[in-house]
Amino acid sequence: MEGPRSSTHVSLVLPLLVLLLLAPARQAAAQRCPQACICDNSRRHVACRHQNLTEVPDAIPELTQRLDLQGNLLKVIPAAAFQGVPHLTHLDLRHCQVELVAEGAFRGLGRLLLLNLASNHLRELPQEALDGLGSLRRLELEGNALEELRPGTFGALGALATLNLAHNALVYLPAMAFQGLLRVRWLRLSHNALSVLAPEALAGLPALRRLSLHHNELQALPGPVLSQARGLARLELGHNPLTYAGEEDGLALPGLRELLLDGGALQALGPRAFAHCPRLHTLDLRGNQLDTLPPLQGPGQLRRLRLQGNPLWCGCQARPLLEWLARARVRSDGACQGPRRLRGEALDALRPWDLRCPGDAAQEEEELEERAVAGPRAPPRGPPRGPGEERAVAPCPRACVCVPESRHSSCEGCGLQAVPRGFPNDTQLLDLRRNHFPSVPRAAFPGLGHLVSLHLQHCGIAELEAGALAGLGRLIYLYLSDNQLAGLSTAALEGAPRLGYLYLERNRFLQVPGAALRALPSLFSLHLQDNAVDRLAPGDLGGTRALRWVYLSGNRITEVSLGALGPARELEKLHLDRNQLREVPTGALEGLPALLELQLSGNPLRALRDGAFQPVGRSLQHLFLNSSGLEQICPGAFSGLGPGLQSLYLQKNQLRALPALPSLSQLELIDLSSNPFHCDCQLLPLHRWLTGLNLRVGATCATPPNARGQRVKAAAAVFEACPGWAARKAKRTPASRPSARRTPIKGRQRGADKVGKEKGRL
Repeated sequence: MEGPRSSTHVSLVLPLLVLLLLAPARQAAAQRCPQACICDNSRRHVACRHQNLTEVPDAIPELTQRLDLQGNLLKVIPAAAFQGVPHLTHLDLRHCQVELVAEGAFRGLGRLLLLNLASNHLRELPQEALDGLGSLRRLELEGNALEELRPGTFGALGALATLNLAHNALVYLPAMAFQGLLRVRWLRLSHNALSVLAPEALAGLPALRRLSLHHNELQALPGPVLSQARGLARLELGHNPLTYAGEEDGLALPGLRELLLDGGALQALGPRAFAHCPRLHTLDLRGNQLDTLPPLQGPGQLRRLRLQGNPLWCGCQARPLLEWLARARVRSDGACQGPRRLRGEALDALRPWDLRCPGDAAQEEEELEERAVAGPRAPPRGPPRGPGEERAVAPCPRACVCVPESRHSSCEGCGLQAVPRGFPNDTQLLDLRRNHFPSVPRAAFPGLGHLVSLHLQHCGIAELEAGALAGLGRLIYLYLSDNQLAGLSTAALEGAPRLGYLYLERNRFLQVPGAALRALPSLFSLHLQDNAVDRLAPGDLGGTRALRWVYLSGNRITEVSLGALGPARELEKLHLDRNQLREVPTGALEGLPALLELQLSGNPLRALRDGAFQPVGRSLQHLFLNSSGLEQICPGAFSGLGPGLQSLYLQKNQLRALPALPSLSQLELIDLSSNPFHCDCQLLPLHRWLTGLNLRVGATCATPPNARGQRVKAAAAVFEACPGWAARKAKRTPASRPSARRTPIKGRQRGADKVGKEKGRL
């Protein structure tokens, strides 16, 4: 009996001993804490605030749920930056000077609920930057420098409830900008520079209840766009340069309860402006230029009308308003500016019979004199004025809006068949988008010598006749995107010698209109994206000596001829991505001593030959070669590219090997993710080079099977059997190791290469 009893006893005791032996190790792991941080293990919180950290610290406890890194110097959030803390629910990265979020930066954070990236320096978000955040409920991007949103950027955030994009630099919302956000209830877009919303900009937001668009540059109520968010309950449109709102604006929101139009430039309101918002309860019109208001038809549930700060004229024409307020039981505020006997009287204290109507000649004359002293008002957009109009008006075509204060005039979407005339002579911005002008005739804009910006997008324009821009000596911005143009003549562009920005995206150009560009000696930026240009020929950029930026993305370019770019010697940005180039146009890059940024991603390059970028080696700072089908890079492909290169994008290619690049000593970013690297001894030089970099690069082994998934930078075990490994190991003596670690960052002063005292993990 002793034998079985003894064995049973041993079988029970051994696991207990193992647990006891492992307990200290587990406890130590749970209590580890980065040196610069404060860890509250009981609450699973880690705070590393204002520590000048240049990368996410190592040794964060794996079970951490809240991580506060605000006030550091991270600059770049690399791929898989937080893979060691998969239990995070709250991540705070405010005020970290973040300039780039790499694709896949947050992969592995499937439990994250709040991501705060506010108050950084982000100018864009890569397509897959937010992948892996399927549980995220709140995303804070306020206070960055975002200039555009790419459709699909937020597509992986199916659980998101709040998206904050306030205080950025957005000027345009593209179609399907928020695709995939099926649960978003509050979208904050205030304090941007939005002036254009694509027709389907808000499509795909079925749960949206609150939309903040205040403090933007909307010149007209974008009713059809807003009406896509049919579940909206609160719409904030204050502090936009709106001058009129009427039924023709097409606002139809059956569930809208609160509408804020405060702090704008409203001068008139149509009686049926909100006829298709039947549940509207509160309408805020404070701080506009309304001197009268008609009874509003349609919103039968309206109970609060805010009118403070408007120059309300409590004459006879205000009687219908007072009668409607009483009949509909609408509470209102605001005070009368005139006539004198009622000045300062609260609107809700008046009764209709307090207002004098025709019959008292002396009173009528007195009120007319008072209104004359008040001065003429700017014309609102709205119904045609009758011959008895009291107020003086500035010239403005009947269907358009002309705002003297901003010197902006707009006829957007008015169904015009010809370019209208009769705008104020001091107009600086003229918006004629979304009309139908098959051609723009000679001298189409007479008397507009002060015009700076001309918008002709989506007008079906197939031709600019000779002299179309005659007299536009101060024009700087010309928008001709989304038309039917296949060519431009020199004579068509004459008359605008100061034109600096020419937008010709999404037309029908088969070639660069080189001859016409000679008429634009001040041209700074040329936009020809998404046309059908198939080659760049000599002379295409002739005469464009001031040209700095050329955008030719999304064409069909197969060849860039020698000398095609040479005339533009000051060129700084060249975007040739998403074309059909099979090799780098090395010869065509000759004569571009100032080129800073070269975009070649999305071309079928397959291989890079030696010296591919030699002509621009001294100036180039940013090189994009991602998604180019690259299978081979010759050892000297990047020869000539020295310390000036700051970022190199090689992700999403087919690279199995890559030579070491020791000459690129000042790299701030290199992305090698999504390449099928074969980790054998031929890759040892790359491993050694990456080990000396204080950067996260995203390179992982795809083969052989025993190395799959390991980081090339950290896969020492894979390379231990390679010739030369032992010799290298012998050189790394304790005395020399610190020096070896400092060498790669010696002398660096900025960017992601300032990763400080902790070595990168990838």
